[in-house]
Amino acid sequence: MASTKQLIAEGRFVRFVNNDGWEYAERKNITGIVAIVATTEDRRWILVEQFRRPVDAPVIELPAGLVGDVQGEERESFEAAAQRELIEETGYRAEKFEFLTEGPVSAGITNEVITFLRARGLEKVASGGGDRHEDIFVHEIPLTESLSRLKRIQKEGVLVDPKVYAALFFLRDLLDG
Repeated sequence: MASTKQLIAEGRFVRFVNNDGWEYAERKNITGIVAIVATTEDRRWILVEQFRRPVDAPVIELPAGLVGDVQGEERESFEAAAQRELIEETGYRAEKFEFLTEGPVSAGITNEVITFLRARGLEKVASGGGDRHEDIFVHEIPLTESLSRLKRIQKEGVLVDPKVYAALFFLRDLLDG
């Protein structure tokens, strides 16, 4: 069955479309999105915090970013994008990445699909904090304190992206010991 997709509005990074009566957002000029589940050898979980205008609040998130959004690197691999974003946001470089899962971010409002990668063999190589358009604070949380620390952060008025809690599923083998 063929769909009839119509452009409603378009900005620099996002377009709004109507596809057979269903309105949703599409991100422009990317090939994917990566979220990075990163832990250090001494069992600290690397998360980032930044102010997010759509929710008008600071948000704790997995290090993450767009794939193929850098001019001249439109065909970059998901691993290359993950490495770039991990260094840029946290200052850590990974020795290797492992595919965990992928799925829709919010299937009712956007066509975005996010790919979760596990970063292993971390080495601190830069200060992190994001690029010139970002103001990112890096959190290094002992894995055994993950849930209690996230609850405390939320009580302070910082939002926690639910993907952070989903990532704990992939870290369950490290949480107990």
